[in-house]
Amino acid sequence: MSPIKPELEILENNAHSVRYLEHGWPDPLCRWHSHKECELHLILDTQGKAFVGDYIGDFGPKSLFLTGPNLPHNWITDEFWDGSVDLRDMVIQFDQDRINKLAGAFGEFNDVAGLIERSRSGLEFFEFDFDWVRDQFSLVRDLNGTASMIAFFELLSYVAGLRSTKELSFAKLQQKIGDNRHARIALVIDYIVQNFAEEIKVEHAAEISGMSPQTFSRNFQTVTGRRFVEFVNRVRIGEACGMLYATELQITEICHIAGFKNLANFNRHFLKVKAMTPSEYRDTARKDLIPQLEVAQ
Repeated sequence: MSPIKPELEILENNAHSVRYLEHGWPDPLCRWHSHKECELHLILDTQGKAFVGDYIGDFGPKSLFLTGPNLPHNWITDEFWDGSVDLRDMVIQFDQDRINKLAGAFGEFNDVAGLIERSRSGLEFFEFDFDWVRDQFSLVRDLNGTASMIAFFELLSYVAGLRSTKELSFAKLQQKIGDNRHARIALVIDYIVQNFAEEIKVEHAAEISGMSPQTFSRNFQTVTGRRFVEFVNRVRIGEACGMLYATELQITEICHIAGFKNLANFNRHFLKVKAMTPSEYRDTARKDLIPQLEVAQ
C-alpha cells in the first residue's frame, strides 16, 4: 500500500475575501484534502468520523470545526447511514493573512487572529448556540458585500469567544507568537518536533530556552497547556499516527521510530491520547479513509 497523501486543493483567486459552499452526502467535495485557506465547517446532519491531520474522532449533527492552513481534513458519514442527504455541510473558507493584516491595523481583531493561530492543529467547538451559528452561515451565503463580511466577522468573533474547545491534531505543531517567553518556548517546541525520536530531557529543553528547569517547566505548561513530558509524548503519538495509516511498517517498528522505549509504553500512551489501540487506529483509518481517496481519484 502506497503512502496516503491528501489532495491539494487550490482555490480560485478572486476579489472576495471569503468563500461559502455547502453540500450533501455523498458528494465529490467529501474527500481528504488540504488547502492554504482556513475552513470553518458546520455539520448539520448524519454522523461519522472526522479526519483532521492525525486525528480520528466522531462527529454528529450540530458539530462545528475550524481547520487551519494546509491541515488535511475530511468528514466521512458512517456506512450504516441509509440514503443520501441533501445538505450535510455548511463551509466558509478564508485566508489567514488577511485576518492578520486586519488585526495589525485594528487591535480589536486580535482575539480572532489568536483563534486562527490555534486552528493550525484543528479545533472542535462545543456548547454553542447552533441555531444562531447556522443562521450566521446563511447570512454569509445570502448577503452581499459589506453586509456579508459583517456577518462573517460576527461569526468569527462569536467562535473566538467559545470556551469549550478541543485541539485535534498533533502532527504539525506550529510555533506560538507572543512575548519573549513564548518565543523561547517556541524554540523548544521546534526542537521537539525535529528530534522527537531522541531522548529529550527537561534539563536540555530548559537549556535551549535559557531558563532554569523549574522556571522552564512552569512556563512551558503555561504556554502549551501541557506538562513537558506529556507534550513530547503527544508529538510522538502524532508522528506514529502518520506512519500507521501511511506505511506498511510493523507497529513495533513504529513504536521505536516514534521514540518510545518499548511496545507496552507506546500502547499505553497511544490509548490515552487516541482512545484506541494503534492497530485499531490503523484499521479505522484504512477502512474509512482509503476508499474515499480511491473514489476521489
